[in-house]
Amino acid sequence: MNQAQERQVLSVSQLNRKAKQLLETHLPLIWLEGEISNFARPSSGHWYLTLKDPSAQIRGAMFRNRNQMLRFNPNNGDKVLVRARVSLYEGRGDYQLIIEHMQPAGAGDLQAQFEALKNQLFQQGLMAQERKRPLPENIGRIGIITSPTGAAVRDVLSVLERRSPNTRALVLPCQVQGDTAAPQLIEAISIANRHQCCDVLLLTRGGGSLEDLWAFNNEALAYAIVNSEIPVVSAVGHEVDVTIADFVADLRAPTPSAAAELLSQDREALQQQLLGNAILLGQACQRKLKTEKLRLQELQRRLRHPGQTLEQQAQQLDNLELRLQQAWQRQATRLKHRQEQLQLRLSQQHPQERILPLRERLNSQRKQLNRLISHRIERHELALHTQMEKLNALSPLAVLHRGFSITRNEQGHILKRAADSAEGDAVSVQLNEGTLNCRVEACHTSE
Repeated sequence: MNQAQERQVLSVSQLNRKAKQLLETHLPLIWLEGEISNFARPSSGHWYLTLKDPSAQIRGAMFRNRNQMLRFNPNNGDKVLVRARVSLYEGRGDYQLIIEHMQPAGAGDLQAQFEALKNQLFQQGLMAQERKRPLPENIGRIGIITSPTGAAVRDVLSVLERRSPNTRALVLPCQVQGDTAAPQLIEAISIANRHQCCDVLLLTRGGGSLEDLWAFNNEALAYAIVNSEIPVVSAVGHEVDVTIADFVADLRAPTPSAAAELLSQDREALQQQLLGNAILLGQACQRKLKTEKLRLQELQRRLRHPGQTLEQQAQQLDNLELRLQQAWQRQATRLKHRQEQLQLRLSQQHPQERILPLRERLNSQRKQLNRLISHRIERHELALHTQMEKLNALSPLAVLHRGFSITRNEQGHILKRAADSAEGDAVSVQLNEGTLNCRVEACHTSE
């Protein structure tokens, strides 16, 4: 009976509860890598799956409040890295994982590389705020380094068209994802700096996973951004996306559209500001005039002596009113002139105004090229004529003009000595004009 009292008898529920408490108390959050199988998404929004490797497997659950934070869509067969708590499902006694975070396998290595490069560049001072250059006050040309077919370039151009249609946008097309993306981004920065074709560079693309944005975590690209003579603005992905390019750029914008807002000056806002200043100035003049009138009225009320003093005060009031009106008119004229100057500057930025000087320069260079070609042809013709005269002077036929002749035997060989022929041989004598066919009657040697 005493032994029965000392024996502790547990129910199945109690045992499972103790096992769950033991697992959750003694095992902290762990990282686990494996392959997904038996993946299920019930209507509750929770995820249930099995994580396995070649030798073992374990059940897992990821509740809706956690899986909604993921930026990728897992499927059966995917290799993933999870951060989870070890627990036990009391209802079935199943040992399982409660998953709090999940990412594609290998993303951990990428994150480690990201942190290492970030720390390296930070130690070199490339992320220091005092190193970064301010953007130009008046930005007339923006170089957009991005994919020409992506949504980012459409968003940027749409904002620029709405806010500042006179701002020129030059798209430097390149890949923004994949192994070839980083070299193309670096080359685009180099081209822009070599030709100085813009006032500021915008490095941008849409959002994506860590792998999608990996080209913007390239060390060589970071140095290219730092060494760029043109200020660089980075707007890569969404607001939650952060890349190495964001850290080393002169300015980081949360989205492509936000970058376009930062780089453009709202023309309508500028006009409204000028108009508002004119209205405020007019109102200030009116208030000043009203104040002076009230002050005069108060003085008139307090002044009981009539006569010359009152007339003098009235005249002073009229003079003040006139001066205020003239000052208001002058200020209004200055504001109007300023507005006309701004409108003129806007009109001068029209592409047609830039094309005409370029076209005149092209015509001038074409005429200059034609003159150079004509001069070179004349020079070569003169050289050719000189060489022909020299060649003609060296020709053996030139001596024929001076009365000499060339004598050949029947075989066509030139006779140089009388001994080379015999009496009765037929010979031909070539003169300057024509040929004589002769026969040798006698041979006389020089001796």
